[in-house]
Amino acid sequence: MLMTGFRKLNLADAQQVSDSHGDYFGYQMSMLSRPCGSKEIAANLTRVSPGKTAFPAHHHYAQEEHFYILAGEGVVRVGDEIYPVTAQDYLVHLPGGPETAHQLINTGHEDLVYLAISTTKIPEVVGYPDSAKTGVRAEDHPAERFLLKDINKNTIGYHDGENGAAVARILKYADEDVQR
Repeated sequence: MLMTGFRKLNLADAQQVSDSHGDYFGYQMSMLSRPCGSKEIAANLTRVSPGKTAFPAHHHYAQEEHFYILAGEGVVRVGDEIYPVTAQDYLVHLPGGPETAHQLINTGHEDLVYLAISTTKIPEVVGYPDSAKTGVRAEDHPAERFLLKDINKNTIGYHDGENGAAVARILKYADEDVQR
């Protein structure tokens, strides 16, 4: 139903997305906010099977991420700490560095189901401490991102490779125009 400034979506009608990798990663996700036209807040309902996690441990340099546990139980890993989570727990992850890296893991015997809500600032920069990489997304499409190994961070200086040749050409042409 569409009214001015209002959109409604029933969970049964939400777009379903799923992914898995290896023995420990897998999820089913119902997209909620984007189909309703949301621009600044993302929301989805995520379902994770026992013994799995949806995503690698990660931290956001600019995004804020919230989770409301609807069903199941598990743990949330934050930095080097692990905390139990169960239905009706509300979790807030503020932007920050590797010490704020977080990951929800289903340690129970039934699906872990949670509502995930986050801001949608672009560009998004995400660190993955377990694999020593950083992801950058400049577009508003999750698949449109590039990843780099952290070993490459700060290996070149800001002006490396900048010899000023383009500036010299422009100044030469500007000088020639002045002389005419």
